[in-house]
Amino acid sequence: MAAPDFWNDPESAESLVGELKKQNKSIKPLKELVSALGDIEVLLEFAAEDESAESEQELVQVLDRMDGEIEAVELHAMMSNPEDSCNAYVAVQAGEGGTDSSDWAEMLLRMFIRWAEVRGFGLELLERSDAEEAGIRNATVLIKGDNAYGYLRGETGNHRLIRISPFDSAGRRHTSFAAVDITPEIGDDIEIDIDWDQDVREDTYRASGAGGQHVNKTDSAVRMTHLPTNAVVQCQSERSQHKNRASARKMLQAKLYQIEQDKRDAELAARRGQKSKIGFGGETIRNYVLHPDQYVKDARTGHKAGNPQTVLDGGLDPFLEAYLKWQMTQ
Repeated sequence: MAAPDFWNDPESAESLVGELKKQNKSIKPLKELVSALGDIEVLLEFAAEDESAESEQELVQVLDRMDGEIEAVELHAMMSNPEDSCNAYVAVQAGEGGTDSSDWAEMLLRMFIRWAEVRGFGLELLERSDAEEAGIRNATVLIKGDNAYGYLRGETGNHRLIRISPFDSAGRRHTSFAAVDITPEIGDDIEIDIDWDQDVREDTYRASGAGGQHVNKTDSAVRMTHLPTNAVVQCQSERSQHKNRASARKMLQAKLYQIEQDKRDAELAARRGQKSKIGFGGETIRNYVLHPDQYVKDARTGHKAGNPQTVLDGGLDPFLEAYLKWQMTQ
């Protein structure tokens, strides 16, 4: 980086600067822990000689602070796969349950958006298909931030909601399902061999949007289907069909890369491409119960929270961290 011609190639330079930041993010906390260990040794000596207990109190404060720092380093170490540091595509699709399911899918989408906003991550809505009465049929958002995929990768699967339906005039309890698919945004340095002419079917359609003068008059939205795996991606965020096509290609490459990675784990692989059933009989990773009890419980880790609204407002971190710790034991 100190070379005089370093910025002659801005793209390569920015990539190297990003790599430096990533390395520093791993190394700096470890250096701070080593330094804190030296402070503890000194404080232990002072505490043994100090009759006023001030050194002992300071020692307790340093240990408490280190406790959180060690936990953060351990969490970072759990995200050691190359793709964990990537941005994340979050796709949500409504399943069985009619209007309730569409509404539930939109609630899940909002949950992930709120989680990203709280963390200060960037957001880009790539595709959204509204349902007839309420909610969405499906949507895809790109969450941009450090280790976004590493944190969210455990969210892939079916999510179940149990509540009194706001769409049932009789006030009965309904069960709704929605599927979530998390895919890393892979960099240009990773190449995926795709026969775009033979293996990919491309469909264009009119993007949904506001009416009046803003109504879409061209088929700018793009849907791509990879025929060998039946993986489907779509993008309608731009008015230009060319830009949507470029984004869809990038999303498809990312999804196929993740399918290959997930072959190491048959459970995850089954949830991509041809997903398991999004409804009764399908495998559910998490239950959100709003009636008669109120709680959220992860079916894999057993982690449980007693306030569903906090989770639905983006308070996902305890579940994400519990999954990472659980996966280390598998």
